[in-house]
Amino acid sequence: MVKSATPERQGWFGPAIGLVAALTLWRVGLLWFNRMDLFVDEAQYWLWGQELAFGYYSKPPLIGWVIRAVTDLAGSDAPFWVRLPAPILHAVTALILGWCAARLFDARAGLIVAVGYATLPLVAVGSILISTDTVMFPAMALSLALYLRLRDGAGSGIAALCGVALGVAFLAKYAAIYYLICAAIAALFLPKSRLSAKVALTVLGAFSLTILPNILWNVVNGFSTVQHTLDNADWVRDPGTRAGLNLGGLGSFLGAQFAVFGPICFGGLLWLILRLGQTGERQRLLLCFSVPILLVVSVQALLSGAYANWAASAYLAASVVVLPWLRSLWRWLSFGINGAVALALPVAGVFAPDLTLGRDQPVLVRYLGRAALSQSIIDAAQTAGTPVVVSTNRDLLADLFYTGRDSGLQFFALAPAGRAPNHYALKYPWPGTDAAPVLFITRRNTVAACAGAATKIGTVSPENGAYRGNSFHLFTVPGDCWGAR
Repeated sequence: MVKSATPERQGWFGPAIGLVAALTLWRVGLLWFNRMDLFVDEAQYWLWGQELAFGYYSKPPLIGWVIRAVTDLAGSDAPFWVRLPAPILHAVTALILGWCAARLFDARAGLIVAVGYATLPLVAVGSILISTDTVMFPAMALSLALYLRLRDGAGSGIAALCGVALGVAFLAKYAAIYYLICAAIAALFLPKSRLSAKVALTVLGAFSLTILPNILWNVVNGFSTVQHTLDNADWVRDPGTRAGLNLGGLGSFLGAQFAVFGPICFGGLLWLILRLGQTGERQRLLLCFSVPILLVVSVQALLSGAYANWAASAYLAASVVVLPWLRSLWRWLSFGINGAVALALPVAGVFAPDLTLGRDQPVLVRYLGRAALSQSIIDAAQTAGTPVVVSTNRDLLADLFYTGRDSGLQFFALAPAGRAPNHYALKYPWPGTDAAPVLFITRRNTVAACAGAATKIGTVSPENGAYRGNSFHLFTVPGDCWGAR
């Protein structure tokens, strides 16, 4: 059993909160001056917050609720307020993980983990952008902390809180389900981690009740989010589409983890995995809550492909095991590398349009030019007198809904013939029953469905930003030319 906190496990919180708070204030202060447009996903999360529900097309609902709460309290939908929860939630996560380390090891470990997590590259990026990982992490870390108390003999009350915490994490991102798998693996290989049947059932019951609204939403909405998840894991939906193992994808994914977790931290994690038989029981416990996640996503990368952040939840427990274990020299080197990134990224956001580092486009180009393009389209629609704008392009629609929120225009996706490919096609399909002209935006220089009735009114070809080199053709089209779908 893990022993209760003793004096040598105390005294870490004051220094930890001071250092984490200082870094968080740095991030929040520079976030106010950040000049990056909301990315496609961020704009979509903001829209979800405008239409509160228990689920959305591709994710559970918590991120929309959080953004809505903050922007309502602030009385503003500016990018700063949309992103403000990010650095604060990461600061909370850092302190919870510090508590886990202090409980398992000592006060020194608590301070090291709190500060070390706060400076990780994935946290540095996640503090200037809002994402589902960021919203999931505090609740997921809290569930891990409460699980450690359960191993120490805590009863049903803590078990219920643990289940609720993991359920809240699940309402942010379905990756939280990994912890149920990890707990089962820990129970299988580590006898001290086996919870009583009563405690385990209490955790599962509280977890199930917490996520029930989202499950019911999926049932009512044709399991929309589950369908999207299967689309990401295309080897599950249609294994015949895979020509073979994607060794390059696996290599790219694993290589990216050195950037996500930090080069020394990820190297240390790999070394701990290789010498698993020489680690202590507490280290093996934490590895049970990180390695399986990394393995699952690695298999996904091998069979199909995986984004670098898909294994991000592995690095909560990994931070607790790797950072205190590193030798002093390597730890300080890691703090130096990761800390430099943590301090520099908020500055990069402030100078985003001008930061080129010798390139012909800014380094952060994918976060630039989106609002400008939307404003050009909005101006064209207002000049043409078409109050409705229709497109099939998810990226365009995401920013049009956000940038055009006070324009008086309405935005729709062209209704799909089959299953909706995105949130806009699902919730905002153009019905095609009104003959009044609409503005249609397409990358093609024609409107095949109603070429004879379409009138081209212009082309927008951005010279800078994310859409540089792309042309978008604007047509006025009778709204019923596509027919009702």
